[in-house]
Amino acid sequence: MTFYAPNNYNRPIRLSKSTRQFAHDSLDHKYGLDTRKTLGVCLDGLANFEQMTPLEQYDTAIERIAREAPIRICKDEKISGAATLGLAIGHYVPATYREKPIYSSVSHLTVDFETVVRHGILHIRKNAERSLERYRGTEREAFLQSCLHCLDAFDVWHRRYLDALREMPAYESNYKNLQRVPQKPAANFYEAVQSIWFTFAFLRLCGNWPGIGRIDYLLGDYLKKDLANGTLTLDEAREILAHFFIKGCEWVSGGNYGSGDAQHYQNILLCGVDENGEEVTNEVTFLVLDILEELGISDFPTSVRLNRNTDEKLLRRVAEVMRYGGGILAVYNEDLVIEALVRDGYDLREARKFANDGCWEVQIPGKTFFTYFPFDSLQTFQKKTLQDYQGDVAFDNFKALYRQYIKDLEVELLQIFQNIQKKFITAGAPTKDWKWLPQTPCTVVSLFEQGCIEKGLSYFEGGPVYNVTSPHIGGLADVANSLYAIQKLVYEEKKLTLNELLTILKNNWEDNEPLRQYALHHYAYYGNDNDEVDLLVTRILNDFSNTCNSFNGKCGYRFPAGVSTFGRQLEWAPYRGATPYGKRAEEVLAANCSPTPGTDTSGATAIICSYCKAELVRLSCGAALDLKLLPTSVLGEDGLQALMGLMRGFVELGGFFMQPDVADPDILRQAQKDPENYQTLSIRVSGWNARFVTLNKVWQDMVIEQNEH
Repeated sequence: MTFYAPNNYNRPIRLSKSTRQFAHDSLDHKYGLDTRKTLGVCLDGLANFEQMTPLEQYDTAIERIAREAPIRICKDEKISGAATLGLAIGHYVPATYREKPIYSSVSHLTVDFETVVRHGILHIRKNAERSLERYRGTEREAFLQSCLHCLDAFDVWHRRYLDALREMPAYESNYKNLQRVPQKPAANFYEAVQSIWFTFAFLRLCGNWPGIGRIDYLLGDYLKKDLANGTLTLDEAREILAHFFIKGCEWVSGGNYGSGDAQHYQNILLCGVDENGEEVTNEVTFLVLDILEELGISDFPTSVRLNRNTDEKLLRRVAEVMRYGGGILAVYNEDLVIEALVRDGYDLREARKFANDGCWEVQIPGKTFFTYFPFDSLQTFQKKTLQDYQGDVAFDNFKALYRQYIKDLEVELLQIFQNIQKKFITAGAPTKDWKWLPQTPCTVVSLFEQGCIEKGLSYFEGGPVYNVTSPHIGGLADVANSLYAIQKLVYEEKKLTLNELLTILKNNWEDNEPLRQYALHHYAYYGNDNDEVDLLVTRILNDFSNTCNSFNGKCGYRFPAGVSTFGRQLEWAPYRGATPYGKRAEEVLAANCSPTPGTDTSGATAIICSYCKAELVRLSCGAALDLKLLPTSVLGEDGLQALMGLMRGFVELGGFFMQPDVADPDILRQAQKDPENYQTLSIRVSGWNARFVTLNKVWQDMVIEQNEH
């Protein structure tokens, strides 16, 4: 029974044989394939379904799901609860009417597990009952009635599991552990783990994809107490927590799923400071690292919050786990992230609590509605600023060209802002009392986002404490490289005029191969620690974030800038022309805030230096740097020290978020040819991990190309 590592390291064995078998079966599709057998509940028998309001339809679906979803109790499991309806894997509420899912579901959020663990579901019910009395007779009453209906459904599902476990003597500890939680506050570590899992499983059963957040912060005090009073050992706690991670593989089902089979946004954060500025790192932190190291489970992409005071022991342990590959661990520079959030108007104590949205965009967990709007800034540059390489494009100097690009970027952002406003806010609403438009029902998620019950408004309708919509610039490196090439070729070296260059680009560099090679290789582009081009990246980001900030206060949500592609460089490629820096039309170009593949020739340190020159503190939503490392570069003590050095440099230089991955492109090619032997080979894609063989060939080729450079 082996768990794959791309560097041929032998993973340590700490867990029991039965736990390792459970992990192996889960990763080998046993439970994911079972989940796909039952897609959802059917609502066709309801004669009055079409006459119901959307909330009534939703409540009916959730009640049916709670009563009819298959109960699954896995062999030897230590915690119980399972999301057993296949449509949930596809981001739908798993209920159909006339063979179609009735509603999509919710992702890109981290819910309020802290209230569940520390106060229990009954506390949430009492809040809903109080709020219902406050808003009775108003338009908000229906939502609060829905909250109570969904809590009733949760109770039904909880009782079904208790009934099933009661009849199975081998699971007596599961039964006893589930009797109190999650209805009541957890009393110990075992109950706390079960409380989080059962709530998480119900959210997923209803189709949602929430992140977990800061698991060591949530569980650390419970484990400390149990260890101190002798009711639990570290080995026993590791076994319990391992089952949490293994249960999270219940949707793994193999096959080809385009961008992979593991992007369900169930991210976890470790370490960092709490709201009082005290370090969180505790025994749970190291247990999580142990489990990831041993089992290689990638379905909970885990990020570590580093700072200038991060303990050497922790940094070394992170590096030890990171070099097993799989993209399982990424890192935040929490000093900069907290500063960015405070600059953006968050209270310092709130900013210190930051987690992510289930991917890597920063948010305050359990309090934030979040959505992002990606756009391709390279197409803006090519099709607007350079007029799609058509006609006579004249700029007297480089400054005039840059100014026009920023004007075009501002128009793009205004359009994004107006589109968001139309989607969420009633036209003409007063600035001090935003009126949110009715949206898709999402009561189950709303129960676990602070502000929704208190306001009587759903997650999609302005309920959470913070409402954030973030424009995300894509193609950043490609625009900077293009501007830099034009600056050099046209305005400084005067090798040709701008219109002559545009004619060449329109013809996709045809019959101009020597010039293309010159443009491609003569200059040091973004990612090579070249101040000239790196300054262009900084200028673009500053102008971009300034424009985003100008919209704050003009609607009922925050409008922070972010940088991402999340693989969209694939779908954007067919619409992109040839670039001034030597790339042909329709090539797959830069990911996130990373260099364009093939242009970064100076190594990982230079990439980090280029990235960190930008004023990333202006981007409170985030900017991800992908860093690809060969297994040979992290071997032995020297490799371990090098990896630790990269992380220290990332923090000292002012990085925001870095997702390193250790992978050998030769092994990836072999996995393409022989997928059966590489079923658990995981790679970092873009904010999530995926088993490589579940990517389609286009995605696989992109990942291979990224790792080759």
